[in-house]
Amino acid sequence: MSVHQKTTSTRTNLSTATLEGLLVLVFGWKLVIDAEIYNKVVQASGERPNFAPRKVNLRELMSRKIRIKKGADIRLKGRPTSTVDAAASTATCAVQPPNYHGITPKLEVKEGSAVQVGTPLFFSKESPAMKFLSPISGTVKSILRGEKRRILAVIVESDDKNDAVSLDKIDVLSASADVIRDAMLSHGMFPFLEQRPFADVANPADMPRSIHVSGFDSAPLAPDMEIVLKDRMEAFQNGIHALSSLLGGQAIHLGIRSGQTIYNDIQKVELTAFEGPHPAGNVGVQVHHTKPINKGETLWTMHAEDVANLGETLVSGVYTSKRTIAATGSEHPDPRYLQTHIGCELSSLTNGLQNDSVRVISGNPLTGTHAAADGYLGGLDHQVTLLPEGRDPKFLLTAGWLSPGLDRFSLSKSYPTWLLPKSKEFVMDTNTGGEERAFVVTGQYEPVFPFDIYPVQLIKSIMANDIDAMEKLGIYEVAPEDFALCEYACTSKIDVQDIVREGLDNLKKELG
Repeated sequence: MSVHQKTTSTRTNLSTATLEGLLVLVFGWKLVIDAEIYNKVVQASGERPNFAPRKVNLRELMSRKIRIKKGADIRLKGRPTSTVDAAASTATCAVQPPNYHGITPKLEVKEGSAVQVGTPLFFSKESPAMKFLSPISGTVKSILRGEKRRILAVIVESDDKNDAVSLDKIDVLSASADVIRDAMLSHGMFPFLEQRPFADVANPADMPRSIHVSGFDSAPLAPDMEIVLKDRMEAFQNGIHALSSLLGGQAIHLGIRSGQTIYNDIQKVELTAFEGPHPAGNVGVQVHHTKPINKGETLWTMHAEDVANLGETLVSGVYTSKRTIAATGSEHPDPRYLQTHIGCELSSLTNGLQNDSVRVISGNPLTGTHAAADGYLGGLDHQVTLLPEGRDPKFLLTAGWLSPGLDRFSLSKSYPTWLLPKSKEFVMDTNTGGEERAFVVTGQYEPVFPFDIYPVQLIKSIMANDIDAMEKLGIYEVAPEDFALCEYACTSKIDVQDIVREGLDNLKKELG
């Protein structure tokens, strides 16, 4: 063989080897990693007889990690310390039907009625077996009504005794789906189940495809679930068992923050780890990236703290409405965690702050409700936020849009503060910086909307009440909270969440 032929052959062999290496690198890397994980798990299981199969931790093999790239973390000042204190006791408590979207309340009590913890205050007209119970004992002080005599709140005055109704105790490990369902309805826990599509209180007549729980909250200043669920993991596990029994033994989908260890020993769950900015903690985002919902399907969701309340209520036979609230915000005099119950007076969470220049929000800054300082905690809220109202006029060159913006947060990198460390926090007020304008395509929604959906086109189809377009553009997968960052980023100042809520309600009415 000539030197030329040898050189050519060598080059061919090198090219072939290089090509094979690239193919392995590009297409085979995941298989190699999976094989390494499998071997590691098998070897860790210890020596077993040759005739017996090795014990493999399938849960570890099947766990997934998903990186959410779209979104934004709004770095507000006023994060709570890890201190957990008992909130001051309050004279009254309110159960507010508007907090539970999709139900029409029918009263079971009247003013002056004596109630105990767990006494039914009202039930759902659509599902009469669905009871809404009193979190405290005492006397029904008043029933607040709005337009067309719509019930806004049932206010109970406390007697400081906390006498409780004895409810049936349930064995969550052996109970059938029907027993669990009936107990959740009568024990006041079913209203905390939300259904998708439509993002309202679940219909007990439906059989969901799956149940999803988010094990962390990524919203601004959101409570840390490891603090909220501290010393309550047994109750959380019992709640998971109950939800699993409701599905006939099917595992519950639990989304966790990558690196979380509090859920390591929880059984009957399918874990999926998520990384990335808000809204990675939204259960709708987690559903979209793990098991998207299609037309004709129904799934249910539940907050992690409500899962613990469910487990404690069913096992103990006493209605549990505990809340470990993150009292947050730059205007809060002492941001920390406070233990209380559903519907407590907000003054017990704000140190009695009474200031017209401060906005009290029941919930997080993006999706919460503007509440009066002497109002009540929302039934589904786990956070209270205090922010400046932002009513004062701002001079154009020093604090307006032409200012250097050295103390202003921006999603669009309009100000140099985006170069600062991620630990930098900002004081932000509630000023929208303008009024509603023409709704045009600006490309601002897509970077903060981690769905394979065209957000602007979907919003416009809702505004046009085009049912066919809404269905094609994916309205069944979304809830108003999924558009909270879009609303924050919108230069047109459109109330996107209200539009989505109206669209879901119209769609549900149209479909019957």
